[in-house]
Amino acid sequence: MDVCYNKLFKLLIDKGMKKADLRRSTGISPNTLTKLSNHEYVSMEVLVKICRVLECDFGDIVEIVPSKAKEQD
Repeated sequence: MDVCYNKLFKLLIDKGMKKADLRRSTGISPNTLTKLSNHEYVSMEVLVKICRVLECDFGDIVEIVPSKAKEQD
């Protein structure tokens, strides 16, 4: 299974925030923001920071999706 952060980016649009705004308000590094943009794993600590700033739950920002490698089999 892989992760997808499209829900996070849609929520940012709905709240009128840019990725840079999220980075500044949460204190996450630019590298972590790049990982989110590339749908890579990030720490639980990062997800909690994002949820606190956006006043949401994990299910509002991340989705578990089938692995692409399995889809190709």
